[in-house]
Amino acid sequence: MVTQGWDELRGAVLHREPSHPGEDPAVIRRRRIVVVVFLLIGSVFLALSLSTEPGASIFYVYTLALAATWVIGAALSRPLHLGRITWRGHRRRPVLTGLGVGLGLGLVFVLGGLVVRLIPPIHDLIANVFEHATKGNLTVVVVIALVNGIAEEMFFRGALYSALGRHYPVIFSTLIYIVVTLASGNPMLGFAAILLGLVAAIERRATDGILAPMLTHVAWTAVILLALPPMFGV
Repeated sequence: MVTQGWDELRGAVLHREPSHPGEDPAVIRRRRIVVVVFLLIGSVFLALSLSTEPGASIFYVYTLALAATWVIGAALSRPLHLGRITWRGHRRRPVLTGLGVGLGLGLVFVLGGLVVRLIPPIHDLIANVFEHATKGNLTVVVVIALVNGIAEEMFFRGALYSALGRHYPVIFSTLIYIVVTLASGNPMLGFAAILLGLVAAIERRATDGILAPMLTHVAWTAVILLALPPMFGV
């Protein structure tokens, strides 16, 4: 059973078939041009947002601009698909699947946080990220983070994933997501992007849409922002 599960996971990660093989070449070219342009713009806003002083008003401006960048890029790259899963013989929207995976992933990060908070260099890197939440308006920060999570999935697991076509979209969409996240200058965000990006990309492949990744990102973000800051004393 373990071997079969590993083979299925490896098959999902290395899957090369495009999710919508009938797309016109012109659509694919448009997707790729849009993705490259908005990746560059988004990377700049991400770097700017986390380079601000915690609590500064400009932080909200940059993060909202970042969310707008991902949403506009995804919209211009259209079409996007919500996706479905088969449950008891019926095709359904993966609402519970997305939320359940996100809560489970959030729990993994909380358990990991209990360990890494005891390592001073890692503790400081993580605490630096959460200072933006605790020194600003927590409600506003949480809302913006949730909006950004949805926007990221629309772009990275929607526009970017589709633009990659047969070029191992699970692998390369995750790698690009990691590289862009590292523009923040904080390696711990890059580490989080490895796990979150891979899980979301596999969900995208399994459901053929972005709804499950969006709900996973939202649930994961809520757990992280509400549970981890107190653990790191911020």
